Amino acid sequence: MSSPLDAVADWPVTAAVAVVGPDGTRRRGDPFVPRPWASVTKLLVALSALVAVEEGSLDLDTPAGPPGSTVRHLLAHASGLGLDGDEARAAPGARRIYSNRGIELAAGALEAATGFAFADYLAGAVLEPLGMAGTRLEGSPAWGGRGPLTDLLALAAELRSPTLVDPATLAAATAPAFAGIGGVLPGFGHQAHNDWGLGFEVRDHKSPHWTGARCSPATFGHFGQSGAFLWVDPAVGVACCGVADTAFGPWAAAAWPALSDSVLAAYTDRR
Repeated sequence: MSSPLDAVADWPVTAAVAVVGPDGTRRRGDPFVPRPWASVTKLLVALSALVAVEEGSLDLDTPAGPPGSTVRHLLAHASGLGLDGDEARAAPGARRIYSNRGIELAAGALEAATGFAFADYLAGAVLEPLGMAGTRLEGSPAWGGRGPLTDLLALAAELRSPTLVDPATLAAATAPAFAGIGGVLPGFGHQAHNDWGLGFEVRDHKSPHWTGARCSPATFGHFGQSGAFLWVDPAVGVACCGVADTAFGPWAAAAWPALSDSVLAAYTDRR
């Protein structure tokens, strides 16, 4: 029986991809080779922060970053900080400026709130409970994650149906924060409404986009310059993720949306 994941064999890169939905999990490619996740690592920061919020250690409205900014602004790429460095380029909440530095500062705020180094908190709060034994943080919390598809799939399954945090907490964090502000979606250009949740990119009606046209506006996730990606469409109850041996480029901008549409067609067309 054919699967939408069969198309991965025709990609011009070596990749491993998985889907988890109401009927279980499907995979293509070697699921055990550790590969860099790049900015998909930001999802680990986001989930760790939500765990800390629920346990009462972290307050999202704690001041952090440039004047007027909070942890919430940092996670939502709305602090005004640029990609790297501590110089503010806009007032908090005014523009969506994708910021590695903002995510690093959010991880630092989590450290200050919990008393644990971020890597240690991440291990205890997320990696160990989800059985992600092959994942390591090798560098910045904004981009330093590395692990196999099996671990990325465990994260995707958690974000599809959360067990570490209340579903309402995740739903709030994956809804647009500071909604309606514009900015650049890396790799896909300026978006008039560049909506983002708390560490999770929200699809909304962005065009062009790295997910497919069939993905609902509520779809959330992240992709990385390493060729890794993860998205969850809560409207259908399906998550898809992948890692690759080749950096993001035209191949991914073409392959990922087509795969997303094929995956969702396999679920929605048989309803």
